Amino acid sequence: MTDKPIKGGVATWACLPGFPPAVIFPFTPGERFGVRSLYEFQMLMYRPLYWLGRDGAPEIDWDLSVGEEPVWDETGRTCTVRIKPWKWSNGETVCADNVIFWMNMLKVKGPRFGAYSEGYFPDNLVSFGKVDDDKVSFTFDKAYSKNWVLLNQLTMITPMPKAWDRTADGPADATHDIEQAEAVYEFLMAENGDVVEEDNSHRTRWADSPVWSVVNGPWRLKSYTEEGVVTFVPNEHYSGPNPPHLDELRQVSTTSDEQQYELLQSGDVQVGFLPPGMGVQPDGDPTKGGPNPLGEGFQLEPQILFNINFMAVNFSNPTVAGNMIRQPYVRQALQSCFDQEYGAREVYQGYGWSQTGSIPVLPKSDLVSPKIAERGGFWPFDLEKARQLLADNGWDVSASPAVCVRPGTGPGEAGEGIPAGTELSFSLRYWEGRPSLARLMAQFRDDAAKAGIEIRLEEVMGSVLVAEDGPGEKRMWQLSCWGGGWVYNYPTGENLFQSGAACNFSNWRDAKADELIAKTVTTDSLEALYEYQEYIADQAPVIFMPTFPRRLFEVAGNLRGFSPINPYGLINPENWYYVEEGS
Repeated sequence: MTDKPIKGGVATWACLPGFPPAVIFPFTPGERFGVRSLYEFQMLMYRPLYWLGRDGAPEIDWDLSVGEEPVWDETGRTCTVRIKPWKWSNGETVCADNVIFWMNMLKVKGPRFGAYSEGYFPDNLVSFGKVDDDKVSFTFDKAYSKNWVLLNQLTMITPMPKAWDRTADGPADATHDIEQAEAVYEFLMAENGDVVEEDNSHRTRWADSPVWSVVNGPWRLKSYTEEGVVTFVPNEHYSGPNPPHLDELRQVSTTSDEQQYELLQSGDVQVGFLPPGMGVQPDGDPTKGGPNPLGEGFQLEPQILFNINFMAVNFSNPTVAGNMIRQPYVRQALQSCFDQEYGAREVYQGYGWSQTGSIPVLPKSDLVSPKIAERGGFWPFDLEKARQLLADNGWDVSASPAVCVRPGTGPGEAGEGIPAGTELSFSLRYWEGRPSLARLMAQFRDDAAKAGIEIRLEEVMGSVLVAEDGPGEKRMWQLSCWGGGWVYNYPTGENLFQSGAACNFSNWRDAKADELIAKTVTTDSLEALYEYQEYIADQAPVIFMPTFPRRLFEVAGNLRGFSPINPYGLINPENWYYVEEGS
């Protein structure tokens, strides 16, 4: 007997604590550039040029992409993309002009876009332009890896409708006159509202906005309440594949893992997650769901993403703390104090794994350097090694926190800007409302203290944390952990570790890293990727942390179409539908 599909119904999704959708304009700045605003909110309404993830595999889904597969010329420098004639909800056809509008915005305001990296897209273009009403071309300054161009460059583009090409004074033409892009950007950001402000009052205006109500995806925004309840309804003008089955999709804000779990238990949400630490994976395989505390009424689905987890360390801090962070041996000692195996085994109870460097360990691939894999990272957990690093570089580790006793910049001395008598102490701000993360941070604090490093913990609301502790010059934070890291398309380092990159969260600048990153984007050679990641692992510009499923999804037993899980974090609630169980 098979389940009978039901047309319609409402599905409610519980958001991660502290992370309501914060930006609707799909030109998201670095301080808000994350899965929550992009993949679980914006892309339901505004389809990108290319859709990442197909049937659970890390590849492009050509059916769900607005653009067709790029066609390259014989030089390997110019590609042409045909745009499918999908419709915007106001009747306009998605076209080449919509891509050029985006590109002009990116050309002018690139540093304010979260995926921008100086020297790369669009800086590495000789030209771009409209070939026909449904075709655009891109000519690069040299031949790059075609795989990298597709996955890391062209996926940045979200076509924007003509209806958005305006200012407060009326219609504009940034599509054809790049000089107008600045004013149009300022207008659209004003329509979005303050990207840092946490009050939802400006977000309540999004649903009725003549700007944001023009969509080409399967969903449109019906409402966004002061309380943070987001309601989507099907876009009746959607012309792409897979129109929605549901009548409504609701996303509700939560303040803690405990509250979210209570909503699941009460049946008030149909899609939520099991708080980390509540589920046990007895076989040690984090890709498979173990026993479900919610019983047979829910399906347990680990969300394994192509990602790494880390905490940022602030190279731009102008105080003595920043001077200490800029010393490689200090960062190496911090990494040596992080017991990732404890986190994976005890805190995440089998739903975790050690992250050894800048390339995701899972899903398994040949992209991870064998040298890193064999060593378990360049700086695995080793408190004695951490103490030795500090003692060898001018610190008295007989007490905790350690004290600088050999200032200076010579061999065996502490480094520039670290006076004698300085205590080795850092503040660490982390995402509140996550008991598992608090436990992990407490363990890190206790272990670091044994090596002579004082860690002062402070809980901060997640969305406030990422807004205040993002990339930027002379910010005062020292160590910052939002409990996650970065989901890659293709794991080159220009987004995270390139000097000046919009999402270079640690504000790290390193000429050798830039050189190695540049090699990875011009060749598909694994050796280039290995050399880059080995340098990153050694220098520790971030502190790598145990990685785990982004969520242990709990999905109502009668809700279908949720899996397979997208490895990049995108969601397709248009595929979800209810069934009459046992029919």
